[in-house]
Amino acid sequence: MLTRIDHIAIAVQNIGDALKFFEDALGVQLDHTALEEGGRTQVAFMPVGQSEVELVEPQDSESGLAKFIAKRGEGIHHICFEVDDIEAALARLKDKGAQLIDETPRTNTKGMRYAFIHPKSAHGVLIELYQKPK
Repeated sequence: MLTRIDHIAIAVQNIGDALKFFEDALGVQLDHTALEEGGRTQVAFMPVGQSEVELVEPQDSESGLAKFIAKRGEGIHHICFEVDDIEAALARLKDKGAQLIDETPRTNTKGMRYAFIHPKSAHGVLIELYQKPK
């Protein structure tokens, strides 16, 4: 079902400020940034081995990410696992009683299919599943 950790997303107020720490103190290199979720989120992608760290900054004060930061502050937002077959993974989770945020996958600008599992089903952790285009 899970093939690897694709990325860990960290919610930040300001990507530029956060990059100073990740690049200067940790030595992680920025690959690129992009607007995601229809422009509601700015994401900085930083490869680390076979995975990535993503800094996610809200661009819309009404977005889920903005509400997350307002309630909990900056920090780990979600962990993303790569899967081979996202429909099968979602069906298995649903059969096991998991609460899904997305019962059917969404597709991002890179053609990746993804879906979220509610933190109530994962011991307080928001989990994203990713399937790369074939």
